[in-house]
This record gives sequence, C-alpha cells and structure tokens, in this order.
Amino acid sequence: MSLQAMDMPDSEEPPAHKPARAKILIVDDDERNALAVTTVLEELDQELVVARSGEEALRCLLHDDFAVILLDLHMPGMDGYETAELIRARRRTQHIPIVFLTAVFRDESHLIQAYSAGAVDMVFKPVDPFVLRSKVSVFVQLYLKQAEAQREAELRHRLQEENFRVRTEKLLAEQELKRTQARQDAILQSLAVCFHSSTAEPPFETGFISDTVEKLTGFPAARFMEDPGFGFTRMHPDDADRVVAELRAAQETGSYSSEFRWRCADGSYRTFLDQGVTAMGEDGRQELFGTMIDVTELRMLQQQLVQAQKMETVGQLTGGIAHDFNNLLTVIMGNLDLVSRKITGDERINRQLGAIRHAAERGQNLTSQLLAFSRRQHLTPEVLDVNLLITRFESLVRHAVGEIVHLETVAASKAVICDVDPAQLETALLNLAVNARDAMPSGGKLVFEVRPLSDGDELLSDRPPEANGPWIAISAIDTGVGMPPEVIARAFEPFFTTKGPGKGSGLGLSQVYGFARQSGGFVAVRSEVGQGTRMAICLPLCEKQPERVVSDEIGDKPLSGNAERILLVEDDAAVLALGIEMLMDLGYQVTTASDAASALEIIKRGEPIDLIFSDVVMPGGKSGVDLAREVKELRPGLPVLLTSGYTGEALNVHTRDVETLPLIAKPFRQEELAAKLRETMGA
Repeated sequence: MSLQAMDMPDSEEPPAHKPARAKILIVDDDERNALAVTTVLEELDQELVVARSGEEALRCLLHDDFAVILLDLHMPGMDGYETAELIRARRRTQHIPIVFLTAVFRDESHLIQAYSAGAVDMVFKPVDPFVLRSKVSVFVQLYLKQAEAQREAELRHRLQEENFRVRTEKLLAEQELKRTQARQDAILQSLAVCFHSSTAEPPFETGFISDTVEKLTGFPAARFMEDPGFGFTRMHPDDADRVVAELRAAQETGSYSSEFRWRCADGSYRTFLDQGVTAMGEDGRQELFGTMIDVTELRMLQQQLVQAQKMETVGQLTGGIAHDFNNLLTVIMGNLDLVSRKITGDERINRQLGAIRHAAERGQNLTSQLLAFSRRQHLTPEVLDVNLLITRFESLVRHAVGEIVHLETVAASKAVICDVDPAQLETALLNLAVNARDAMPSGGKLVFEVRPLSDGDELLSDRPPEANGPWIAISAIDTGVGMPPEVIARAFEPFFTTKGPGKGSGLGLSQVYGFARQSGGFVAVRSEVGQGTRMAICLPLCEKQPERVVSDEIGDKPLSGNAERILLVEDDAAVLALGIEMLMDLGYQVTTASDAASALEIIKRGEPIDLIFSDVVMPGGKSGVDLAREVKELRPGLPVLLTSGYTGEALNVHTRDVETLPLIAKPFRQEELAAKLRETMGA
C-alpha cells in the first residue's frame, strides 16, 4: 500500500472550509509492517506517504515537508541509522522528528545509537496501536500548531508590508508632485532642442530663446537677445534668402519648416532644422514660435545610406555583367588553348594567339575586380598573422611603387591574427600601393602600418552597423596630393578615376572595397588636398591560431585523363561545347546535361560516372551545390567539381550540409582544368 502526497506548493494555504492536514512519512521495506502502521494511523485523518527504502525516503523529502518520520531501523542497503544521519545533515529536514521502528534492536547500545543518529523516540514491533497513534498524534498536533503560527506571522508580515507600501507610495507621490516642475525645467535644459520666438517680419528680431542654444551653437542666449539680427549674420550665404522666404510664407500657411547651415562659435558649419508656427503676440502682431535642433549627423548618415545603397546597386549590376562576361572569356580562352595545341611551328600565328590570350587575361582581371567589388568572388580564407604577410609582401610592393617612393612598413607589436584570403588581401594592398604611387608623381613616402583599433578610434566611425570587431587596421599612408570630399565620396565606384585616359581602369579601389566588405570588414579613408591620404582596410580579429601551410601542388601525377567518364553539367551552349572539346582532348569520356534535374536523372539511371563537373548557377531552381548535395545521398564518394563565373550566395550555404566542395573559377585554362580534375579525383 502506498499513499502519495498531493502536488501543492508549500506556500499555498489550504482552503478555509477544510482543516489543515499534515504529512506523515512511513519508511519500511516490509509491506506488511507498512500496511499495519498505515492502518493504525488512518484514524488521525492525515496524509500518509510510504517509502520502501532509505533512498526513496530521501527522494520524498526533496519536495515534501513532513510532520514526523516513522523509520524502520533494519532495512537492506541503507539502514535506518544511515538514513537518519542524512536527514539530519540537510538544513531543510534536520528539524523533522524521527521515530525509529524496530523489532530487533532492543538493547541499550542500540537505543543510544538510535538517539545519537537523531531519533526522538523508539517504538518496538509489533507496534501497540494506541501507543503509536498517541505518539504520532503529539507530533502532528505540534506540527499543525507551528504551521498555523507561521501562517499567522506571515499574514501579519504581509499586512505590515502592505501598510508600509501604501504609506511609502503616498510619500513618493507627494515628493514626485513637488519635483514635477523642477524636473520639467531640467528636461528642457538637457534636451538638445532650442525653443525660441521672434517677429514674423525681417529682421525676425528674437523675443525669447532658451539657454540650450549655447549647446547647439556655442553662443550664449544673451548674444541673440542683444543683437536682433545676429542669427542671420552667421547663416550660410547660400541658405539665407531661402530661409527668409520660408519664414515670410508662414504668415499665410500658419507654420514653417526650414533647414539651413549655420556657422558656430568654433567656426564649423552645422545643419539646423527650425520648425514652428505663427501666433498672435501681446501687441496684436504675429510672432513665430519654434524649435531648433541639430541634424548634422542625421543628414550625414542619410548621405552614407544613399551612398551604400548606390554601391550595392552598382555591385549587383557589375556582378551580373562579370558572370556573363566570364562565360564568354571561358569560351575564348578555352578555344585558344585547343587551337594552340594543334598549331605548332608557325611563329606569326602563335604571336597573334598570344596577343588574343593577353587581351582575354586582361578581361579576366577586370571581371575579377568587378566580382571583388560586388562581393561575389569566391574567397579562400586562412587563419594567418597579418604582420608576417606584410613582411613577405614588402618586396613586391617596393618593386611596384618604384625607387622615387620611400616605402616603410610598421608592424603591430604582437601577432595580429585574421581569417582572410591571403591572395585577395595581397591584391588589395597592391592596389593601395599603386594608387598611392600615382598620387605622388614626384615621389614621396608610403607607409604600410598594421595596428589594432581600440574602442573610440576615429577610424571606427566608418564602420557599418552590422560589422562586428574587435578590429585591426592595415593602413596605406602616403604623402601625395590628397583628395577633396567629392572625390572621396566616389573613390570606390567602379570605373571612377581621376587619372587621364589609358592610365587607370578605376577598379583598383573597387576591389579593395569589395574584398574588405566580403571579409566582414570595411575601408576607412582620411584625406585632405595637399596633405596626403590614409587608406585603411579594417578587418575583424580572429581568436584561432594560424593554420599550418599545406602545399597545394599536385606533384608528378599525370594531367591527362584515362578514359574516365565525366558528367558535364552546363546551361550555356557555348561553354558546354567548349567543355566537351577540352575534356575529350584531355582523354576523358563525356556525358552532358543542361541542368541539375537532367544530371540527377542520369545518376539515378545508374550510368557509370567517375566525376561530375557542374556549373554553380543554373536554371531550373537547383544550383550546382544542390546537385552535389543530392548526389552525395544517391552515390556517396562520387567526386564533384564546381565552376562558375561568380558563385553569388550559392556556395555560402553548402558548408552547413556537405563538406567543402572544390571549385575552379571561370575563365579557366585547359591546364588548370586538367590539374583540378586530377586533384579532385585523387581526393
């Protein structure tokens, strides 16, 4: 027989119409003894809980409170002595009375041991119903009286707290009422808002102006009151006539909103927004009542947002153009390779083919820079120390800038670890070096500096809201001609350049901008005409350690195929035809598909395929990455090589579901394709 306790929170009071009941814990491994005890105690009309072992009794005590514990001494495993010691060891249960039940241990030594273990009484088996009931009743009544006293004390405490709360709230309300006026005055003084009134006709004499005008302009309110025309004397000349017209029009419309530039006490121009209404003054003439706030930072942020949106739009356009252009270059360069292998010995034709290849490679470089700007290039980031990269890169930069430019590198005082594509970082730094060299036509000094950025560093003011640090800055600091603000605003736009015709593509800084943003960072520019320029690539620091450099050489493996069957998946007909020619020329057998769905049908039919060579971006709703994911489930171990003019977002999702896939970027040479195919098959 087992009577379980009802689930009721300890703090919940029993209903008023029901008497309080206590819980009695009976611990006995013998079911007959437990039944006998519960039968005797049922007349007390209390809640009885039976535990079959010391362990079960301890579990009951974890969540229930008991008036008394009837504990059998002789139990297998944990006996009554050990159970009692554990009950007494817990603060929550150490005051619960324990009555030992025993049929064996009756001698004096066991009695002493029982009381030492924490017992308050002993009852010998077979139990006398009257004696057991009487003893337990005493403990139950004591428990219930203590519980009732505790409830009454808690009730009195709650009443006192409620009384104190009411009195406190009343006192606070009175104090708050007294402080209302003072607080309102303080708020008006703390707000970066200037309240003012003036006449509705020129020269718009100031009738009242709040003291907060000093925070906005640097001039005290008395200056405006003493000189009625002072406000207009420091307004930007290009804005004054327009503001006068807007204030005059307020007499007809009843309100005005005017924005203008105003020269403050420190000599700088700030942009203020003045808004107000017209009302009749005490003398019967119309007056203007308005508020003026500083919106300089807001307008700057709006300009930055417009610039960012423009750059994003241009990036999407250039990325799409680069993708299509890379498909064309793939066909051109691929066919050049095929023709070059078939034409030998004719120096004139080889020279012409070389010129065509050189032009195609220039086009490849241009599309690479466009993809970098649009953040659609495929990056291969590595955990590396930027200090070491700058040191190794110094000789190449020195060669690029020439002897008339003095080059200096300043590394950080300790290792600076970033997770970044080293090749693209070197390209970005080389673009900065060339840009700095061109800004110093008569020579000068170029410093490459690596330093961590601390909170509050002024370069961080250019950080996009979504970018996260901590940061390091890799700065190219030159002593060149500098840039005016209008040039800085357009410096990263593709094809924008201040150089003469044929002296620059206008894509160097675009690559820097795109690389930094795609790497989770940003570019900060500081420049003044005649004072030189600082271009800083700001990248997030990495907590990982630099990875061991692993060679990607293929070694002596043959690059030609051995009649392996390759499934070529490409939606562009010209690229597909070229791919067939190049693969067959390398000694492979080729099966083709125009989209991922067709390729999957070939795989499901069980055709023998040794490798899948697929474009990433394809029609039909499935990309090359989707194809690779499904092929992994259908035929595990079948290698997949991807290619694309740009990968867009397609490759950003594959790392969650499949291991990193090999990729060869378009346009590619036949030798590059052959090496990548052997590498992929070998892996």
